[in-house]
Order: sequence, then structure tokens, then C-alpha cells
Amino acid sequence: MSATTGEGEDTKPRRRKGPLVYRQSVWTRVTHWVWVICLFFLLFSGLQIFNAHPTLYIGQESGFGYDNSVLSMHAERRAEGGYAGYTTIFGNRIDTSGVFGYSGTEANPQFRGFPSWLTIPSYRDLATGRVVHFFFAWILVSTLFVWAVASFFNGHLRRDIVPKGSDLKALPGDVADHARLRFHHRKGYNALQKFSYAVIFFVVFPVIILTGLSMSPGMNTAWPWLIEIFGGRQTARTIHFAAMVVLVLFFIVHIVMVVLAGPINELRSMITGWYRVDADKEERS
Repeated sequence: MSATTGEGEDTKPRRRKGPLVYRQSVWTRVTHWVWVICLFFLLFSGLQIFNAHPTLYIGQESGFGYDNSVLSMHAERRAEGGYAGYTTIFGNRIDTSGVFGYSGTEANPQFRGFPSWLTIPSYRDLATGRVVHFFFAWILVSTLFVWAVASFFNGHLRRDIVPKGSDLKALPGDVADHARLRFHHRKGYNALQKFSYAVIFFVVFPVIILTGLSMSPGMNTAWPWLIEIFGGRQTARTIHFAAMVVLVLFFIVHIVMVVLAGPINELRSMITGWYRVDADKEERS
């Protein structure tokens, strides 16, 4: 039982705060926030580009004579009047009226894959969407290169991103802890973080960049083999879209984990570099 005062007040000492440790280098912090901006504009300008032809295919070609679509969004007139939006995924048709395929109001209907509030610019403008998309794509690639070089030399890649054998052994326990919302604040990344970041940096980002390049006519001329790696232009476009969905899901989970683990501590780490670790845990470098 905890000691109490005469008035019954609990005098149990509060849990001691752990020390602040320098966790994130300036290279990691600056590139992290640049990526946030880039991915925001890349996502919504990418949806603008997608709306120019809101259907995804597998293969080199597409059109009315082919039956190789895996996802499509379109509007149809209802028998009773008005319109409905439909999204078809692998042959399964879903009524998505008001969001995908058909949105807006009866007075101002919008026949487009994604609604206007999800695209940059909000109105139909493929040319502007492409300019915005390519501009931030090159910024993203440039900062990824800077981060990779800096992280190689300061040890961030070896220490915090590339998983080791010990991380594989610790992974089930870390997954279980996260599922029970038990978060340990250490200087080093936990196994789940390492595997997640490794997949994003070494798989998802390269796939997004290479599929994006493979859809460029200029790159097709310079590197004609690139588009063949992905099984054709339409397959590359579909893989590019799927990788974007993976990034969005990662971002959502990332934000949820930041909030649950302690947003002040996590944000301080990414703004100042300093992170408060648990007082009762032995820190690992």
C-alpha cells in the first residue's frame, strides 16, 4: 500500500522522468519535414493525374478492346433518374456515389474519379497537376539522396534503419507490445520501427520512383528496359498507384503511433532532435 497523509492524500512519489537524449540529427529532421510537404503535394496532384483516366490496368496496353482493368471509377445514369458513382475492384462493383466516380450536387455534379477536395488543383487541370507532381517528385528524390548519404556517414542507416538478427528475434515481442499499446521510449529504434522504415526506404520509395520514371516517354527512350521490368506501362501505373496506397496507410499508422506514444515527445524529437527516454529502461545505442 502507498503511504498517505492524515487527510488520506496519496504521497506515493511520481514516476521519475527519464533523461533527454539526442536522437535525431539535423539531416534526418530537415529531410523528414521536406518529405511531409512533398508527399502531401505528390498525393493530391497524383489523384488529379489519375482522374484524367480513372482506371488501372495490368499490361502494356488498355482500351475498349481489352479486359485487363483491376480498378475503375465512373458514373452511370440511374434508371429512376440522376447519377450514381461506381468503383469496380477486380470485377467487384461498389456504389461509391458522393465520393468516387460521381460527387458534388445535382445542381453542380462532378463526374470524376476522386472528388475535387482530394486533388491539386481542385478543378480539372491535368497540365498543372503534372507540373506540381514532377516538381515535388524531384525534390523528394533529391532529399532522399541527401538523407541516404548523410545517414550512411553518420551511422543512422546502420544503427536505426537496417534490421539485424537481434531485431528479427525481438520483432514478435515488439508487435505484441504495440498491439497492447505498451510503448517503450529508448534512444534506438525498436524492431518494428526498423522493419517498417526499411520496407519504406528500400522497397516502397524505389518502386514509386522507378515506376514513375518508367511512365516517362523520355525515360522510355533513354532506358527502354525499365518499362519492361514492370511488365508494361499500364502495369507500372498500377504498381505506382498501389505503392502510393501503401505510403498513405503507413502515414496513417505512423500518425496514430505518434499520438499514442506521446506526441509532445515525438514531435520534440523531430523538431529539436532531443527525445525523452524511459527512466527505468537500460538504453541501447
